[in-house]
Amino acid sequence: MMLNNNIDWKRTIAIATAILSFICITFAYFNPLLEGKRLKQHDIEMYKGMSKEIADFREQTGKEVLWTNSMFGGMPAWQISVYYTNNLIQYVKKVVTLGFPYPANAFFIYLLGFFIFLLVLKVDVWLSMAGAIAFAFSSYFLIILGAGHATKAYAIGYMAPVIAGIVLTYRGKYLWGGLLTALTLALQIQANHLQITYYLLIIVVILGIFQFFDAVRFKTLRNFFKATGVLLIAALLGIMTYSTALYATYDYGKESMRGKPILTKDVENQTSGLDRDYITQWSYGIGETWSLMIPNAKGGESTILGERHEAMKNMDPQVRSMLGQQNTYWGDQPGTSGPVYVGAFVVFMFIFAALIVKGRWKWILLSATILSILLSWGKNWMPFTDFFLDYVPLYNKFRAVSMTLVIAEFCIPLLAFIGIMELYKTPNWFREKSKRVAFYIALGATAGITLLFYITPTTFFNFLSAYESSQFNRIITQNPANRNDINFIISQLETVRIAIFRADAMRSFLFIVIGAFGLLLLGMKKIKQNWFTAGLVLLLLCDLVPIALRYLNDNNFIPKRRYDTPFAATKADETILSDKTLDFRVLDLTKNVFNDASTSYFHKSVGGYHGAKLQRYQDIIDYYLTSEIDMLRNALRSGTLPNTLEKTQIINALNTKYFIYSPESVPIENRYRFGNAWAVQQIRLVDTPNQEIETLYDADLRHVAVINKEFESQLSSLSDSTIATITMTDYKPNHLTYSYQSETPSLVVFSEIWTQKGWNLTLNGESHPLLRANYFLRAAMLPAGEFQIEMKYEPKVWSVGQTIALISSSLLLLLLVVFTVLEIRKRKQTKQLTNSEE
Repeated sequence: MMLNNNIDWKRTIAIATAILSFICITFAYFNPLLEGKRLKQHDIEMYKGMSKEIADFREQTGKEVLWTNSMFGGMPAWQISVYYTNNLIQYVKKVVTLGFPYPANAFFIYLLGFFIFLLVLKVDVWLSMAGAIAFAFSSYFLIILGAGHATKAYAIGYMAPVIAGIVLTYRGKYLWGGLLTALTLALQIQANHLQITYYLLIIVVILGIFQFFDAVRFKTLRNFFKATGVLLIAALLGIMTYSTALYATYDYGKESMRGKPILTKDVENQTSGLDRDYITQWSYGIGETWSLMIPNAKGGESTILGERHEAMKNMDPQVRSMLGQQNTYWGDQPGTSGPVYVGAFVVFMFIFAALIVKGRWKWILLSATILSILLSWGKNWMPFTDFFLDYVPLYNKFRAVSMTLVIAEFCIPLLAFIGIMELYKTPNWFREKSKRVAFYIALGATAGITLLFYITPTTFFNFLSAYESSQFNRIITQNPANRNDINFIISQLETVRIAIFRADAMRSFLFIVIGAFGLLLLGMKKIKQNWFTAGLVLLLLCDLVPIALRYLNDNNFIPKRRYDTPFAATKADETILSDKTLDFRVLDLTKNVFNDASTSYFHKSVGGYHGAKLQRYQDIIDYYLTSEIDMLRNALRSGTLPNTLEKTQIINALNTKYFIYSPESVPIENRYRFGNAWAVQQIRLVDTPNQEIETLYDADLRHVAVINKEFESQLSSLSDSTIATITMTDYKPNHLTYSYQSETPSLVVFSEIWTQKGWNLTLNGESHPLLRANYFLRAAMLPAGEFQIEMKYEPKVWSVGQTIALISSSLLLLLLVVFTVLEIRKRKQTKQLTNSEE
């Protein structure tokens, strides 16, 4: 027993040392955090902008507002910022991440989660540490940290321990496996990035299929179904802890861009979710897939060539300044922050492992990797993509198909390190012919190919993007006399890009050769496993860290003061903020209106920044707002603004009071806006959503309301002489109050965005139905008289979901405590029994 105890202590110390090493690696990489600095992240800045009204309300009242008018005219807060205080799993996250600030907390989860999974797969502790480093430093995972995709990063970090729990359960460790699955799934879902959760589900489904085949093969179906039952209960428990957000997201999703289209248009491009061209806009190029092994296979990130000083030396001085402004990236995506690079030696080892590892894990990880690569190609292989969009549930709810490579980034290092562990089991593996042949095949498929690419890059790659090629061809067609000059420019551009590509091809070749040589020494018993593992860690750090530093380094950090206050008020902002009118909107013409949330930091904006806008508002953007904004910009240049404002009916209906045309100039006040609410004199009934939105073209929206016939039963006749007055008397984001007076029944249109559920209207405290007007606004048919009107956002899911979350998360934590106590008692009893026998 003393021997067993010593072995346990040795393993425990090794695990503790690995975790301590993870902490050291984390803060060595993110060392500016130790100086009090914070990571400057575009998406976090946008988050601070879009959530400012929500955060202010929370600070003032201690409550969640659930709706904000600061962005896109108004939208639910579910996918912006809601604190689910009844979900106790949030405290588990703080413990697991050791209270580290972002991005150290997310990076630490990368390391710890993958480490745990490799241990569950019975990989050596030190080798598991190396595998965790390989996983965590995959370039894309660092890129998203720098961009501020925090929810995505957390969700990725929790993928490995979720699958670890599933593996334990199928091994017969029903209690601890089920508990680990429930707990880590709760954390993964709480990260609130359902696209990554969906990709995790794809891996789990593939794992389940192979697990079932094995159960049939080995006649263990009873254990399979028992484990599956435990996992279903665990999954339900984990999901219930975040039930409020999940159901709210599901409900909101029906009305958002992720739901079924409302309008019938471009039918071939539509799916039951997002449009095909929107989903596949960011599709990984087929040739770009080589970036898994060669980081600059397509030039890396979208930046200017002039920043690549070494490569620019190869360019003719005559065109150096001009071509220095060209894009470094020449792939098929509209742009990119960097490649998906998992490590040259890791790819070599993945291929080697695929040839030597036996059993289901090889096929699970190979299948998932190949599937993710094929899906990432998106529009570059539409038949395959269309099949998934049309027939695979929920796949069409998510955009940026290149993100599916997260699956490959998970599976490639996993199989690679399973393969190395396989070699550790047979120290003289090089004597086995099958492994020796596999080694040479893997070496040829990686080092051989990278060397070939280095020698003859133009044989295999085009160094112009498809867009650039079409643009140059157009210029040559229009200016045939300048063909030679243009071809010279093209050749110089290609020369620089070839130099960039060849440098990384040689780099990958060297890392593969060095790693393979070390593996060869191990297989010939020239070095011991612990020395190889140490060398492997060093090799991985030397390979992966410099690539990661290209995209996330000390220059990305800023003082905490600047981080906490990302936007400074301009003269235009201060002028608008001095206006104490209760509620109005602002249009900042100096910004990319529908891809920027900085305006929302100070004002209620017509625009914003979000990937899941309300579908009706997106339709209004496509049909009207984009063209109206262009009209305003042209009018400002030509001095015809007053005449133009009479025509921008949608902007006026949104109660847009101010236009910012210069940050340091006094903003323009719009005197043509319709106000917070207005009574109309006529109703124009239509049959379909398409007619609703198209009728807005020629309707005088200040006096006419376009109503779908689905609301006809709520309407009554209007008098042309109706004079109704309605004034906003109090404003809260989720509670609007108006005073109303009219001698005749009136149809009042509110400058508030319509949603099917959540908003309730009362007249003097009595419930009254809302209806939809002008395709995207709220309205109500009001009786004659004098009333106080209140509109409150009261989604039922909030109170019900919060109760479920509290019960389920409390139960999960209680089970954790109970199982831990039982395990301690069991070990004490075992120890006492052993001592009595001795």
